[in-house]
Formats: sequence, C-alpha cells, structure tokens
Amino acid sequence: MIYYVLAALACAGLLSQLELKRVLMMFQQNSYRIDRYRRWLASSHDSTSGSRIIGLLVLLLSLTTFCPPKPACLLVAILGVVQSIVLLRAKYKKPLVWTARACRLYGVGSALNVGIWLATYFIFGMECLPVALALTFVASHIIICAAGVILSPVEALISRWYYNDAAKRLRSMPDLKIIGITGSYGKTSTKHYLHAILSEQFDTLMTPGSFNTTLGVVRTIREYLKPYNEVFIVEMGAKARGDVNEICDLVRPTMGIITAVGPQHLESFKTIENVQKAKFELADALPADGVAIINNDFEHIANREVTNASCARYGVKANADYRAVDVKYSSHGTTFAIVGPDNWRIDLSTRLMGECNVSDLLAAAVAAHLMGVPDRKIAQAVAAIEPVEHRLSVKRTPGGITILDDAFNSNPVGSRMALEVLATFTEGQRIVITPGMIELGEQQYQLNREFGEAIAKNVDIAIIVGHYNREAITEGIIDADELPQDKIFQVESFAKAQELLVTMVKPGDTVLYENDLPDTFK
Repeated sequence: MIYYVLAALACAGLLSQLELKRVLMMFQQNSYRIDRYRRWLASSHDSTSGSRIIGLLVLLLSLTTFCPPKPACLLVAILGVVQSIVLLRAKYKKPLVWTARACRLYGVGSALNVGIWLATYFIFGMECLPVALALTFVASHIIICAAGVILSPVEALISRWYYNDAAKRLRSMPDLKIIGITGSYGKTSTKHYLHAILSEQFDTLMTPGSFNTTLGVVRTIREYLKPYNEVFIVEMGAKARGDVNEICDLVRPTMGIITAVGPQHLESFKTIENVQKAKFELADALPADGVAIINNDFEHIANREVTNASCARYGVKANADYRAVDVKYSSHGTTFAIVGPDNWRIDLSTRLMGECNVSDLLAAAVAAHLMGVPDRKIAQAVAAIEPVEHRLSVKRTPGGITILDDAFNSNPVGSRMALEVLATFTEGQRIVITPGMIELGEQQYQLNREFGEAIAKNVDIAIIVGHYNREAITEGIIDADELPQDKIFQVESFAKAQELLVTMVKPGDTVLYENDLPDTFK
C-alpha cells in the first residue's frame, strides 16, 4: 500500500505545483487584482474546465467508501501524470514572468498547499494524502487568491516604499521636463514617436514597453532615470478612474498629450463619459504654466474644455489649432504637412502608414514644436522613425508577401484604419487574420459586428480566430454582403490560421494580422 501512496503523492504533488504556476500566470495577467481575476474566471469558465471537473470527480470518487485505498491512489496518480504532461507541454502567448512579487505569491501558495497536505496527514493519516493533493489541484484558484490576500499588506508596504523612493529621485531633478501621454489608444505609438523627435535635441527617457501603470512608472524612475536626463516621457494607462491621477501625483507633468477618448476598456469604465473623465485627469493635473495637447478628432475630447492650463488642439479631420493636411498614402509610406498658428507649416515624410499613425505623429510633432525643436530636426526624426512593433508595421517576406502587423491591442478606430490601409494594396489578395476586439463592455458585440462589416468592404479573404468574437464578426461580414461566404474561414487558433494561410497565400498578397488576444481570452 505504501508504494501506491508514494506514487500518488509524487504525481499529484507535481500536478498541484504546476497548476499553481499556471493560475499564478493568469493572476499576473489580471494585474494581481482579485476582482479582475474573479471576473476572468466567470467569463473564461476556467474554474469549470474539463481537467478541473475530472480532478473533482477523482477527488469525490476517492472519498467514497466504494473506492478502496489502492484504486483511489491509482486514480490520483493517473490524474497527476496526465495533467502534468498537459501543463508541461502547454505553450502560452504571454508566459509567467518571475518577478519578485510572482515569486512571493508562488512561495505563499506553495506553503498553503503544503499546509493542507500536512494537516491531512496529521489528522487523517498518510492514506488520505493523495486526496489532499487532488484537492489542492482542484482548488488552485482559491489558493492563489488566498496567497494574494495574505500578501496584500506586505505588497502595500513594498509598493509605498518604492513609490516614495521614486518621488524622492524626481524631486532631486527640478529641471527635468516631464510629459505625460494618455488615451484610449495611440499613446504607446505617440510615446515612441515623441521620444524619437525629442532625442534630436534633448537627452530623453521614456517609460519602456507597457510600463504604463503607477508601479511601472516607479520602476522606470528607479531603474532607468539618470541625473543627466532632460526630458521624461511617461505613458499613463488607466483601467479605472484615478489611475492617471495617481501617476500624475507622482511625476507632476508640465505637458500632457491626450491621444483619444473612445470605447476601450468599457468593461471596467462602463460609459464613455467615465473614459473621458479618466483621460482628462492628465489635463486637470497640469500646472497653470503647463500645456495640454489634445486630439479634437474625438468627440469626447473636442467637447471638453481645459481651463487650468494652455491647450493646443490637433486633428487630422476635425477643426483644430494644428491640422494634418495634404495627406497622401502609398505602399512605401505617407507624406503630409502640419499647419498651425502664426502660419507655421512643416512638410513631413514617413515610412509609417495609416491615419492613426499620422495622428500620433501630429501629436508628437506639435509637442516637439512647442518645446522649441527646430523644424529641420522634427522632419529628420519623422523620416527616420521605424514602425512600432505590432502596431501596423510593414514587413515583406522573401517570397513576395507583404505583412501588415497590427497585432497589439486592437480598437474600433485603429482596426478600421488598418483595414483601410490593407485596401490600398491591390496587387494580390488582401487577407485579414483576426480574433476581433476585446474589453468593449456592452458594445462588444455591436462593435465587432461593425468590424465585420468593414472587413467585408476591404478584404478578399477573412480568417476569424477563436470563439470570443466569431459570431459577431461573421454576422457583420455576411450582412455587408460584399465578401463571398466561401472566403470566410473560422479557425480555433493562430496556429491553425497559419496552417490555413500557407495553403492560400501567393506572391503579391498582403496579410493583415489585426489583434492577438492574450491567454485570458479564448
């Protein structure tokens, strides 16, 4: 009997720890926030997945008097082996990052697992240990949340110390020019473009990657900010009211750029008015001698006054202080001019494509102009800017295929513009591969349906990935009645989409990858 127990312990113990690592990964992708993690569990049905139900059945069967100890141990061992193999072979788009916080959570979660095992051993004996190990597998979601609750006071203290240290470093650099950038979309591209332009004149630092939360900004300050930096560009993300204001309290920007107010993150904001209030926390935080640079192409920016600081409004379509004019697109890039007050005009040429990129370049150029960067340097920097990876970047394969990579964080405005860019490629087939858009709240279905209508008008072949938005996009494509149904394909994953693409793509074709959902969406 002892060998059966030991085999069950080894297999189920490995499974419990592997599953703990997986749920920690998803907890991390939900920003370590229990409320968001619980919403994800409800929408993804991960807590009632097939593997978890099988584990629960094994657990319940092991507890019944109809299942002798040896078969019970054997069942637990089989469960451990099979599910451990599945977890070891699994590939994730965004795997777990072993940050210090993740290590602490995994350590406390492991301690809770061990505590359950030891309690079972001392109370019920070794023969019941396999049941306890199966229990920790089934209850892994609860265990990781419990670890989060236990560590919350510690994390709060650590975060506060880091925050105060970052604030102290900033106060030691009173001449540092700090520029905040926020918006429903376009903020990351605008950040990169502004950094490229300002670097022609100033020693400039920007928050790297998607370091757009308070802790991300704190980390940037503590790890990257140098005494000789002259300008610090801070991307400010927001999932709730107060997020931008919290970052502003830390960095105290004197210039702020608001790129867009649109139906992004409506799942958490609920209304577009709440999105507007969240984004304008940046403008409201500016001092009297500061300047807000805001995008009048969006209704909920154009109708919002800024009275506490100077305001420069820009737009590609709307009436504004600074406007993009004479915009011309080609397969090699874009040319346009910016006109502004006092007869200012600058002609620009860029390798970037799409109206969204023109808008983001416009914001960056206006900010640089207001900071005194000469027109010559602005034009030089814009001409040299490379596309931001996964944001409508263009690549050409040796086989003559053009790839439009717009896989990052798709939104209603950007996705429409990406399709319009795709439509300009007329040499071969125009193919879109997409799972649709997310975090759009109650408008999720309707906006993806409209996305489907736009697909029908601009492409020759549509490949819809996954189940999350499949029905809405397909309905939109069919209702538009401009794309034959035999040109609409539905696949389970991007891997399947790639397999299908290989069978149909030809030299001269253009393929648009529009969005790439993380593992938290199916």
